[in-house]
Amino acid sequence: MDIEVGSNLYRNSDGTIEIEGVPQIQVARHASTGALLVNFALFDADGRMLAKMVDSTLMFNERRAYDVNKTVERVALKETDSGRVLLQLDVKAPGLVSCSHAEFYTMKGHLFEVSAKQWKIEKQTKAGQTIDAKGGAVSIG
Repeated sequence: MDIEVGSNLYRNSDGTIEIEGVPQIQVARHASTGALLVNFALFDADGRMLAKMVDSTLMFNERRAYDVNKTVERVALKETDSGRVLLQLDVKAPGLVSCSHAEFYTMKGHLFEVSAKQWKIEKQTKAGQTIDAKGGAVSIG
């Protein structure tokens, strides 16, 4: 599976996105329906888990502070009160999933941001690159 993170294309991945060495996002397609399935762990700045999504469904949602909006080709995690999107993944083509927007903390407490132009963690950014994941995880940070 190919995964876009901002303007960066990661080819031949296994669907796992590791951020700062920790698998934080897993994407797959449902075998029969083709629906986008996302596994994701949301943390606060202290590394405490706030929410956990399994197969695009919230399994843990502290204080019911988050909502998942999903279609067959899109999954978005939002703050319930503000409506702010924390993570959005879209199917752009068969075999290609795009993370065009993200704004959340890594397990290590660093803010991870994705825009259409780049991804950014602390002072580290990456934009416009194509990287072969060689059948493994997408490695960020």
